[in-house]
Amino acid sequence: MNAKIELENQYLLLTPGPLSTSRGVRSAMQRDWCTWDQEYNQLVQDIRQRLVALATTQVDVYTAVLMQGSGSFSVEAVLGTCVPENGKILIINNGAYGARMVQMAKRLKLNVVELAYAETEVPNLDEIATTLSDASITHVACVHCETTTGMLNPIQEIGALVKAQGKVWIVDAMSSFGGVPLDIADWNIDFLISSANKCIQGVPGFGFVLAKREQLEKCQGQARSVSLDLYDQWFTMEQQQGKWRFTSPTHVVHAFHHALLELEQEGGIAARYQRYLTSQNTLAKDMQALGFKCVIEQNKYQSPIITTFLYPEDDFSFEAFYYHLKSTGFVIYPGKISDLACFRIGNIGEVYLDDIERLLQAIARYRTNV
Repeated sequence: MNAKIELENQYLLLTPGPLSTSRGVRSAMQRDWCTWDQEYNQLVQDIRQRLVALATTQVDVYTAVLMQGSGSFSVEAVLGTCVPENGKILIINNGAYGARMVQMAKRLKLNVVELAYAETEVPNLDEIATTLSDASITHVACVHCETTTGMLNPIQEIGALVKAQGKVWIVDAMSSFGGVPLDIADWNIDFLISSANKCIQGVPGFGFVLAKREQLEKCQGQARSVSLDLYDQWFTMEQQQGKWRFTSPTHVVHAFHHALLELEQEGGIAARYQRYLTSQNTLAKDMQALGFKCVIEQNKYQSPIITTFLYPEDDFSFEAFYYHLKSTGFVIYPGKISDLACFRIGNIGEVYLDDIERLLQAIARYRTNV
């Protein structure tokens, strides 16, 4: 397979999602579907089963819930449904998406405590362990891949601490699930949240939650929203065999199902992870040779999803750089770190090593000519 730019595409999206998709994924949206049709509901059920099988070998312990909207809708659905009125949630925050969870929790009027770190700082396990000794904390949440920087937080180690204290463990794996190998049972995760338009390589329109059944069953009647009631969404899908409570994004669902089949054909998560990792390693090495410094060192905390680079000079014009790359067929992301002049390049989606090499050639030409 190769992600050469097709006539209908003006550029490759080198972003953490939405991302460049395959011709097959786009083609799956070329017809209309009925939300009540049994064939469609069976497709939804197949998606749910496939997602659980991707996440763990303990498939009877977990279930999947699909939720309309962007991934943030699913995050808010989990927070608003899973934390009871007398609960208290610890949110570990070292980036924009951890901060968004804190904002959601406060807007939902949850009892929330925040452990805040700098955007380039790895959460401190000793400090987390000390904080978890607070018996009033019932739930803990953290982002796995914080795309603010590209940092991969130590979710497995944090989860061990969370479970040692008997807390419910919530992981925002929005931009990592499907692209980074993990087993949610082995990693002690109770609720994992992701989105259709990330490493599964579908298009935007819904998120999904992989939940431990026994924990989700405890959530009945707790939701602080009708539309974002995770328990009711799950119960309806269970009882009516794939039926959504409200209108579902049918075209997006079909595209996602096709994306799941393509993931399987590629060799599963392990193969996709290797593709992403190879691209990221090449990108980081060659960008540094061109004068761009990585914000996160090339170690276990740098994800294979997206890489953040510092501006090479004080007078570097990101706008000029951006439009040069766009004119050559690539779109990248601006920086999101509060106090650093930086930008980001993602390599997930229908993007391959030769695409990254062509990008690097375009960047080298720009550096030569400025």
